[in-house]
Amino acid sequence: MMKALLMKAISKAISKASLVALLAAVFSFSVQAQSDTALDLDALLKQLEEGKFAQSQQNKAREQDFVSKRAEQDQILRDTLKRRDAQLGLSEQLETQFEENEFKISDLNGALDERLGSLKELFGVLQQVAGDTKNKFANSVISAQIPGRSEFLDNMAQSMGKSTKLASIAEIERVWFEIQREMTESGKVTRFNIDVVEAGGNKVNKEVVRVGPFGLIADGKYLDYQGVTGVVSELIRQPKDRFVASTVALQESSGELVTFGLDPTGGSILGLLIQAPSLEERIHQGGLVGYIIIAVGAVGILVAFWRFVVLTLVTSSVNRQLKSTTLSDNNPLGRVLKVKEKYPDVDTEALELHLTEAILGEVPKLGRYLTLVKMISVVAPLGGLLGTVTGMIVTFQQITLFGTGDPKIMAGGISSALMTTVLGLVVAIPTTLVYALLSTQSKNVVMILQEQAAGVIAERAEKTERAEKPAKA
Repeated sequence: MMKALLMKAISKAISKASLVALLAAVFSFSVQAQSDTALDLDALLKQLEEGKFAQSQQNKAREQDFVSKRAEQDQILRDTLKRRDAQLGLSEQLETQFEENEFKISDLNGALDERLGSLKELFGVLQQVAGDTKNKFANSVISAQIPGRSEFLDNMAQSMGKSTKLASIAEIERVWFEIQREMTESGKVTRFNIDVVEAGGNKVNKEVVRVGPFGLIADGKYLDYQGVTGVVSELIRQPKDRFVASTVALQESSGELVTFGLDPTGGSILGLLIQAPSLEERIHQGGLVGYIIIAVGAVGILVAFWRFVVLTLVTSSVNRQLKSTTLSDNNPLGRVLKVKEKYPDVDTEALELHLTEAILGEVPKLGRYLTLVKMISVVAPLGGLLGTVTGMIVTFQQITLFGTGDPKIMAGGISSALMTTVLGLVVAIPTTLVYALLSTQSKNVVMILQEQAAGVIAERAEKTERAEKPAKA
């Protein structure tokens, strides 16, 4: 059937080719007839016959070429089918081999698990220990002196986790060695040189003192070790002076015991210490109200100190007057006692009134400016309360604008509120105590004056009574 169809197609092609050749001949003939009218019918017939023969030869050549190419295509098809069959056979063979290998691997894994026994658990623990130790080494300050320790542990943990590869004895001993070295170095205070990034940004090679796994110091300053980058840098802000003094003592030590402030948490407590505001920063947190409280408190302390000096001198001069028989005008007691010499002939009641007048004249001098100190001791906590209220108003305004998602936004208002309260109490407590002390000291002097005045009145009364007895007799 295929051959018949092929022959039919060939005949159609030949017919079409003959028709085309005939049309071409006719066209050529018409053209020639137009150019040469002398051509006769016999010549035209001969020309058509020659053209038909040539066309027939060409068609035969085409048929032979088609047949030869068809045979070639059939050969290619047969070769392709053979290769396909071969590949299908190979695929079936590989599938069979794959299934056999799967069974073999399963049997070998079962045998491996059975033979490993407790060793499998050991390797699991080893992988876990390697991972934990790697994280510890990455953040340990000992790695600043001994870098590259965590890379081996990281590679081993990853290789054991991604494949069934077991750790070798050398790797197990290496893990043991690194852990033991960490323990050994944790008990040492050593010195070594390393590049340190200063607070200004310059990198300088310095001698660094390492205190176990707790901290690094250089030039009397605490250092920070970044485990991710392996960079050692100075803390931009150092802790309080007493801790910095201990670093200087340790760095200058030649082996003797010194007191040193270390951070057993590996830097967490030190980070909190350097974040804590200083006294100056706390004062600034109080704002305008805080500054006013401090200024008022300073005035109160200065006045109290001045009055304390004055009253101390007055008390000393009064005590000297008590021991002396010579009256002097440089102390209150002398001025009060001179009243009896000023009025030697007045009666007892008149003398009492004159003494009372003299004492009342000395009392304002003794209590001068003490009321101001008392007012400051009362006003200071009220100023602190004012700062608290204003700080809380600012805090609530910030909450209204930004919400409560970020506590740092509210920290400014809360700090101002709390610091003004603290400053008010800091001013009020000492000024209250000083006022009580000065008031007591002033009252003691007044009591001495009153006591001595009472003695003068009693003495004048006795003299008057003795003078009146002989007159009656």
